[in-house]
This record gives sequence, structure tokens and C-alpha cells, in this order.
Amino acid sequence: MVSVVIAAHNEQAVLGRTLDALLGDGPDGLDVTVVANGCTDGTAAVARARPGVRVIELAEASKPSALNAGDAVAVGFPRVYLDADISLPGAAVRRLAAAVSGSALAAVPRRRLILTGRPLLVRAYYAVHTRLPVFAAGLFGRGVITLSAAGRARFDRFPDMIADDLFLDSRFTDAERRAVPEVEAPVATPLRTRDLLRRLARVRAGNAAMRDAAHGTRRASRLSWLRDVVLSRPWLAPAAVCYVGLTVTAALLARRRTDTWARDESSRAGGG
Repeated sequence: MVSVVIAAHNEQAVLGRTLDALLGDGPDGLDVTVVANGCTDGTAAVARARPGVRVIELAEASKPSALNAGDAVAVGFPRVYLDADISLPGAAVRRLAAAVSGSALAAVPRRRLILTGRPLLVRAYYAVHTRLPVFAAGLFGRGVITLSAAGRARFDRFPDMIADDLFLDSRFTDAERRAVPEVEAPVATPLRTRDLLRRLARVRAGNAAMRDAAHGTRRASRLSWLRDVVLSRPWLAPAAVCYVGLTVTAALLARRRTDTWARDESSRAGGG
């Protein structure tokens, strides 16, 4: 039995699409829990409309609390933590689950960034971002992480911090992580530059808090964009100027962030 935990905060617009993709080839072998936390929309109703989905409602808007609540009732392993806006077929989830065996304790799919219709600055940022080597082996930035029972035993509870994927990444060595290239996770990018800045500021604030809490998270390589990307691809120099400018701006904005569920709303579209 593969357990899927989805923490959902005001995800009425996208959750139905995610659940329909997940359950489209039948629920056999899948134990699905949606934890609607701090919702003021129909997120819980969307989840309850799908037969076989377990629904928990929390008053507090907190992703760590939602993940912990989902873990408490999930019945199987491997354990899949799936973002509410990431549509993966059930077959893809089962393939990720099959990848965590032996020395592989955590598995993630290949990510496909959706950039159609995005403004020039957003596309320029991701022209550099997508080529950073840290994303080849890291567990973050994909919207789905699968852990074996032994992998989940590496920690007790999700800490009360934003960067849950960076926290999970910190629990495992490169040899214990496995990327599954035949499974693709479609990740929507922000539709506007200001939304990208908000997303980057949230990520930086969460990463900084995680590192300050001494959770053993990997240190950022500040010059990787230059050393590993631009020097070998000089035609990306104009994009790199945009990348650095947006990164510095986001770092300044991150100092003012205190919320735990701030996110890019522009990329969340569709029906429930």
C-alpha cells in the first residue's frame, strides 16, 4: 500500500485535477489523505467528492502541521508527499514508490517547468535556474518526494518551518536519493515577475530558517550560477544578469517574511 499525503491550503482550483490524475487508473494500492488546513474555500469538499480519499481538516494554515496530521493517519509505505498543484498519474506515483528500495531511501521525478506565456524576466531567470547542478540530485523544487519506511524513520515530525522539501533533502546522502527520469512532474512557474519574486523570497526565508535551526541542510553555492552554468554557456550571460538581479532582490524581501503558507497564486489555475 502506497500512502499519498497532500497538504492543501485553499487549493479548490487545482486539487480536483490533481486527485483525478492520481486516481484516474484506479485507487488500487493507493492510500490517499488530503489535509485541508486553514481553508476558506471548498478544498475539503473537492477532496470528499473523490471516493476513497481520506480528508482531514485543520483550523490552522500550516503545511508542517498538515504533513504531520497526514502522516499520523497514513497506513502504508512508501510514503509520497505530493503538492496539491502537481498532477501525477497513479502509475507514475507507483513507479516512484518502486524506486525506493535497497539503499535508495528517497525518490523524486524529473521536473518539467511550465514557461509558456511567461514574461521575459521569468524565462531568463529559469534559463539559469534549471541548469544549476544542485537540482540534479536534490529532493526540492519538484512538488513530490517519496520515502521508504526506512527513509521516513530518519526523522520524527516535520519541523514548524516553511522549507519541508529542503528539510527532507537534508536527511539523506546523495547515494540514498534516487531521481526517476521516466517520471515527469509538471511544475508551473509564476505568471508575473512580481510573483516570481514573492516565491523566491519565500524560499529564501524558509531555507535560511532551516539552516539557522541546525537541521544539517546543504549550504548554498552562491557562485554556482557562474561557475557551473554561465562560464560554459556564455550565451546565457544576459539571462544571468536577470537571474542575479532577481536573486538579490528576493534576498532583501526575504528578510521581511514571517508567513508559513505564502505562495505564488498566479500559477494556480484550473477547475476543482
